[in-house]
Amino acid sequence: MTTILRRSFLAGGLMLPLAARAQQAPQQETWDERWARMLREDFAGLGRYRDDNAALLASGAKTGIVFMGDSITEGWRSKRPAFFRTGRVGRGISGETTPQMVLRMMADVIDLKPRVVHIMAGTNDIAGNTGPMTPKQSADNIRMMTQLAQANNIRVVLASVPPAKGFPWRKGLETVAPIRAMNAWLRGYAPGAGATWVDYTPVLGDAEGAMLPGLANDGVHPTEAGYAKMEAVLEPVLRRLGV
Repeated sequence: MTTILRRSFLAGGLMLPLAARAQQAPQQETWDERWARMLREDFAGLGRYRDDNAALLASGAKTGIVFMGDSITEGWRSKRPAFFRTGRVGRGISGETTPQMVLRMMADVIDLKPRVVHIMAGTNDIAGNTGPMTPKQSADNIRMMTQLAQANNIRVVLASVPPAKGFPWRKGLETVAPIRAMNAWLRGYAPGAGATWVDYTPVLGDAEGAMLPGLANDGVHPTEAGYAKMEAVLEPVLRRLGV
């Protein structure tokens, strides 16, 4: 075999594995692809806070309040960490719907033995993140979370669904009327259920059902200024509850 031929074979031998690896290289996931994979691997997100919960319980620290919710709750802890001082525990997961939160209630709320749980849910039910949902299905899940908490001597704060005039990940979806309807139901349900109702709408939203300028970069998720507005509403309630 000539030197030229040997070099050609060597080059080909090196190039084939490289080409194969290039063909197998994972492409960047879209939001929908990533979400679908997460639903397959851990539908409720039970693994998200597993280690944090274990560490908290092992520390012996007392939990005053757990914040159960979706990305709006998750972002609250990251943007306003000082609000989540000792005893205030954030357990929000981006994209989650009420059926997923129901499945997390034991691990992420009840097992931590808080005195209070703050539940803010419904945005992603309206978006249909885990499939189409009726208002009654969302209401039933919120009722279930409320009753699970109360059965374990945990007081419940039910928060309004924050205003939004559209969802960036669900283009064209009507959101204002469904959000208003869910909040009307929550407002009526909370007193009879022995829960505390907290309405963030007056400090976040305009007359058309959108977030006020400067309070949400994408029209849905509060900015630091938006969370500060929410805290001004919530802090007096938490003081009354002792958390």
